[in-house]
Amino acid sequence: MGEHSGGGRTDALDYLQAMLGQLRTMALAERCDLLAYMIEMAYLEASDIIRGDQPCGLQGNGAGLHVSGKKRDRAS
Repeated sequence: MGEHSGGGRTDALDYLQAMLGQLRTMALAERCDLLAYMIEMAYLEASDIIRGDQPCGLQGNGAGLHVSGKKRDRAS
């Protein structure tokens, strides 16, 4: 996905959102309610990022993970 040029980030987010919608439909069809819910949360997060309501990083989330910086595991 990093090889996109121009509107690459927007294209990638649109693609992710479309795939998440399909995964949610599949999870609901298999009666995996919790999985469908979690996928829906990811779908909504992608929507927020596309609209500019939410940044893409996780810094300061309290879980010890920093997506926008160096990778760290929870144990550190």
